[in-house]
Amino acid sequence: MGNMRLGTKIGLLAAAVAALTAWYWFHLTGNVALPEDRTAFVVVFLGCVVLGVAAFVKRTSWLGTLPPLFAIAVGLFFPYTMMISEQVVARDAAIEVGDTIPRFASIDDSGVEFDSRSLSGHLVLIKFFRAHW
Repeated sequence: MGNMRLGTKIGLLAAAVAALTAWYWFHLTGNVALPEDRTAFVVVFLGCVVLGVAAFVKRTSWLGTLPPLFAIAVGLFFPYTMMISEQVVARDAAIEVGDTIPRFASIDDSGVEFDSRSLSGHLVLIKFFRAHW
């Protein structure tokens, strides 16, 4: 690694940061724990774009172009999807704990369609979540 070009090293750093940040994003998404303020994620992802571009400026090896390209792609993808898919809950349309759920049909984990009327009389936790992508 001693004779590796500086651009390649920067590209590897950018790709690692992008991959770890994306993994953490998906981890939080899976736990339905994304923060309200996503500014830190946007800053880190855009920082990966800057590092990716810097890697090309400092020159990479031919194979060393892949990590900065990955970092740039990931670094632009996540902020873009956050920007175009704002999640707003209308306060008058929100369902509160204890409310009667509106009628709907959906697919369960086994791929079988069910109707909300079949849930009547049972304690049920329904989690609706849409992440940014």
